[in-house]
Amino acid sequence: MKKDLHPDNYRLVVFEDLNNGWRLLTRSTATSEETIDWEDGNKYPLIKVHVSSASHPFFTGEEKILDIEGRVDKFRARTNAAKEAREKRANAAKKQAKRKAARAESAEKTKA
Repeated sequence: MKKDLHPDNYRLVVFEDLNNGWRLLTRSTATSEETIDWEDGNKYPLIKVHVSSASHPFFTGEEKILDIEGRVDKFRARTNAAKEAREKRANAAKKQAKRKAARAESAEKTKA
């Protein structure tokens, strides 16, 4: 292993989730100008985060599909249009094959 790869300046830091106010005191190398008074009476640097395991829908079980811009509907419409186009091409190819076979059969009849 490489020497001196990991930082050695860990210190106690408070992470605060801005969505629900949940706070966690842990060790980190993150820096911050803000401080907060913690439950033990000491001041610790404060790192504000927008999402944590306390507010992320995956961890809270409140996962919802938000389709503000109709992206899901647009995707389904494109998928259906592509499927219909494939079916049209397949039907056209079948019709063309039938016509070609009919022409070949009529050509054989006229030769005989």
